Amino acid sequence: MTDGTAEEWRGWRAATQAALYGPDGFYRRPEGPAGHFRTSVHASPLFAEAVARLLCWVDEALGRPPTLDFVDMAAGRGELVTGVLASLPAEVAARTRAYAVEIADRPPGLDHRIEWLPEPPRGITGLLFANEWLDNVPVEIAEVDSTGVARRVLVRRDGTERLGEPLSGAEAGWLARWWPLPAEEGLRAEVGLPRDEAWADAVAAVARGLAVAVDYAHTADARPLFGTLTGFRAGRETAPVPDGSCDITAHVALDAALEACAVPGGRALTQRAALRALGVAGARPLLTLATTQPAAYVRALATAGEAAELTAPGGLGDFGWLLQPVGIDHAPLGDLLVDVPDHEEQ
Repeated sequence: MTDGTAEEWRGWRAATQAALYGPDGFYRRPEGPAGHFRTSVHASPLFAEAVARLLCWVDEALGRPPTLDFVDMAAGRGELVTGVLASLPAEVAARTRAYAVEIADRPPGLDHRIEWLPEPPRGITGLLFANEWLDNVPVEIAEVDSTGVARRVLVRRDGTERLGEPLSGAEAGWLARWWPLPAEEGLRAEVGLPRDEAWADAVAAVARGLAVAVDYAHTADARPLFGTLTGFRAGRETAPVPDGSCDITAHVALDAALEACAVPGGRALTQRAALRALGVAGARPLLTLATTQPAAYVRALATAGEAAELTAPGGLGDFGWLLQPVGIDHAPLGDLLVDVPDHEEQ
C-alpha cells in the first residue's frame, strides 16, 4: 500500500462530511438511520410522548400562541415528529406546525402536515428538538505526537490514518479550553468547535421557545483519553471508515456547546432526569393488578420495561439533554430548568 497523494488525505471533518452527507453519503441511503442503529425514538413510543408533553409545556410557557412550531432536527425518516403529532392533545395538534429537518428526500407516505426541509426555519415559536444530531456534526480529530504536540489526524477513504499539521488558531484555542491533552503520545480528542457553532445557530433560529439537543456526551471532568470516534453499520458498532458505508459519530462536549450559546439560562442534565421530569418512570406495576386485570398488567409491565430502557444507567439514560430557553417563562417547564439533583447519580 502506498502513502497516496496529498489529495487522498483529508482531516476527519472533511472526510466525515463527504461520507455522511455527500451525494452517495450514508444519510442518503434509502433504509435511513433506523436501518443501522437504534435511538430512543425507536426504542419506545414513550419517548415521542414525552417530547409531546414537553411541547405542551412550551406551549403553556408561550401563552398558547395561535401557531405553535415543532422542529425535528436530523429527523431520519420522520419517526419522532410523526409520534409527537400523534401524541398531542387535539387542540394543541390543531395549532402545531410540524417541520422535519433532514438532507435525505422526504419519505413516501409521511403525514401531509409535516413540512420537510433541508435546514431549520427561522423565527421558530415553539420547540426545536435535536435528537442525536450534534454527534453527527463532523469534527476534526487531534492526536498527540511523539514530541507532545497535538496534530490533526488525516484519513483516507479506506480509514487509514496519519498525523498532519499541528492544530492552530480557533481549533487549538478550543482544545486548550475544553479538552487539553497531556503531552503523552497517542492521546486523542475531538475538536467540538463546529458543534458549538451549529448549536448556537440552531438556537438562533428560535424566536421564542425552547431548543433541546440530546446526545451521548461528556464534560470537562471526564473526557475520554482516546476520544470516542466510532462507526455503526447494520446495528453493530464498527470501525469508522469514511466511505459512506457506515455512520460516523463521536460523543458531544455538551458543556462547550452550552457556553457557546449567547442566550442565558441553558442547562444540561441526563436523559434519565429529563424523562422522569416528563413523567417517564420505570416502576413495575403492582402484582395485585395481575390477578384483577391481567391484560392491563401485561401492558403496564411492557411500558415499565420500555421506560426502564429509556432511563437506564449505562445506556440511554446517560444521554445528555441540553436545554436552551429563549424568551419564555421557565415556570411551566418545571424541574427541567430547575437544578434538581438526580439522586441515582450521587
